[in-house]
Amino acid sequence: MAHNIEQIMRTAPVIPVLVIDDAAQARPLAEALVKGGLKVLEVTLRTPAALDAIREMKQVEGAIVGAGTVTNPDELDAAIAAGSEFIVSPGLTENLGKAAMSAGIPFLPGIANAGDIMRGLDLGLRHFKFFPAVAAGGIPALKALAAPFGQCQFCPTGGISLDTAPDWLSLDPVLCVGGSWIAPKGSVDYTAIEAAAQKACELGV
Repeated sequence: MAHNIEQIMRTAPVIPVLVIDDAAQARPLAEALVKGGLKVLEVTLRTPAALDAIREMKQVEGAIVGAGTVTNPDELDAAIAAGSEFIVSPGLTENLGKAAMSAGIPFLPGIANAGDIMRGLDLGLRHFKFFPAVAAGGIPALKALAAPFGQCQFCPTGGISLDTAPDWLSLDPVLCVGGSWIAPKGSVDYTAIEAAAQKACELGV
């Protein structure tokens, strides 16, 4: 099922950011997250298993699986070939932005300053990942950045926890946050992951 990036961002208050070393863990991990209510899953291209993990997670009913840490058009092509339904990048280059727009895939590029946002607007983009959220100045920085760009909406990611997520989600231009706390790298306690996903879902209530 095709989605646009705003629909994807509005699906749940938290997008789990996943680093997967073993593709065999991908399907049970996706099942636990979806059962807990988090359907949008970002698999970062930080490990050799990532593309296989995306293929595995795509088999889970209800999962909307995308690739994160996409930094160039070659990685974009590989992610799309693996079945990614959306693309997340840590930053925004004109090269990657044009490639993503040309591919017609929902795209959430990372921004950290006004120049990044203006580059995105030039490409026709209005939805951005504010990254690294805490290191880039936290909530005061995003408020200041968002003020002159009222047409833009954001997914802050980087350093956000269950405790701080509500503060970010209370901001009007924030549709969701990215979180690695829900399924830390290497975690295989799927009951705990499902419970963490349920708690994250409740943030949007």
